[in-house]
Amino acid sequence: MTVDKTRVVQGVTVPSFMYGTAWKEDRTEELTALAMSNGFVAIDTANQRKHYYEAGVGAAVAKALAGGDVSRDDLFLQTKYTYQRGQDHRLPYDPKAGPAEQVRQSFASSLEHLGTSYIDSYVLHGPSLCAGIADTDWQVWGAMETLQRDGQTRLIGVSNISGEQLATLHAGAEVKPAFVQNRCYANTGWDRAVRSFCADNGIAYQGFSLLTANDRELRRPIMDEIMARTGRTRAQLVFRFSMQVGMLPLTGTTSAAHMAEDLKAFEFELGDHDVRAIETIAG
Repeated sequence: MTVDKTRVVQGVTVPSFMYGTAWKEDRTEELTALAMSNGFVAIDTANQRKHYYEAGVGAAVAKALAGGDVSRDDLFLQTKYTYQRGQDHRLPYDPKAGPAEQVRQSFASSLEHLGTSYIDSYVLHGPSLCAGIADTDWQVWGAMETLQRDGQTRLIGVSNISGEQLATLHAGAEVKPAFVQNRCYANTGWDRAVRSFCADNGIAYQGFSLLTANDRELRRPIMDEIMARTGRTRAQLVFRFSMQVGMLPLTGTTSAAHMAEDLKAFEFELGDHDVRAIETIAG
C-alpha cells in the first residue's frame, strides 16, 4: 500500500506524519526547530502548560518563518483546548467564565503563543467525563464549530475519547470531527474499534504513544524477525504499519537521528503478512 506524505481531510491537505511536543518543557523551541529542520511540517501542541510549552513551539515557528526555511502555508499547526481538570495553575482562560468563553480565551491565547492568525487543527483535549458527552462538552464543541465556520481554524477534532463517546459526538455535532487523537495500545488491536468508526465516517485517526505505550509487545521475536529481514528499525516498522492501516502517527523523539530515521517510514512498504503480524502482536 502506497502512503503519500499528505492526505486530504475534509477538503484540507494534511501531512501524514506529525511531531508531538508534549513533555519537552524548556527544550520545546529547540526540538520543534530540530523537527522542522529534519522535515516535519506538522506540529502538535496544546494550550496546557502542565504538559506543553505552546509558546516554545511558536518561537521555533517564528524563527523558521523569519529565516525563510518554511512559509506559513507549508506548516500544519495543531493545538488543543484543555479543561481545567487537565491543567495546573497556569490557566489560559478565566476559570469562572463559561465553557464557550473559555474556548475563545484559550484559542486567542494559542494564536498569540503560535504567532499565527489561524490554526490548522483545533482539538478538544478530551471529553469532560470518562463516559458520555456532557452538556459542557456540547458547549465547548459548539464554540469550536464557530471558530471553524469563522475560518479561525481549518479543522476541529477530539482527543482521548472512547468509541461510545465518539459515536455520540459525531451523531450530534453540526461540524463533524475531522480528527481523533488517541493513545494507541497494541493490546486493543491498536484502538481497533475507534479506528474502525473513524474509517467508516471520514475521520482521520491520529495515534500517539505508539512506541512508548507498547514497549513490551514490540520486543517480541516477530518484530526482531521483521527488523532483520527488512533492515528497518523498530520505530520505522511501527510508523509504517500505522500509516498502512490508515493512521496519522505522531512521534515525540528528542533525537535528530531518530527524527530522520522515522521519516524514512515513507520510503518502504510492508507486505500484508507483516502488517497483520504487527496488528495482532499482542495476541
